[in-house]
Amino acid sequence: MSDNKNTNAGEQRTFEDKVQVAQDRIEASFRRLGRGSWARILRMARKPTKQEFKQTSIICGIGLFILGFIGFVILVVMDNMIPGFFSWLGIGY
Repeated sequence: MSDNKNTNAGEQRTFEDKVQVAQDRIEASFRRLGRGSWARILRMARKPTKQEFKQTSIICGIGLFILGFIGFVILVVMDNMIPGFFSWLGIGY
């Protein structure tokens, strides 16, 4: 490798320069985040207490159970009742 980073046509950017430019872009976007619409949410965010985490987990678990039950009911209806309904109509399913 040569130590000459310049060519006759102009300067070539080294790998370090490219990485520095990318890092500057990322840092600039994070600086804008502090002034944007998400800034208030990020400032108010905090770690939940054990009780809050437990309550949230229980509520999410209940919601998942309810959605799973609804999906199971739909599966049973589609497998057992809908084919009989179409055969009763004479359409053939």
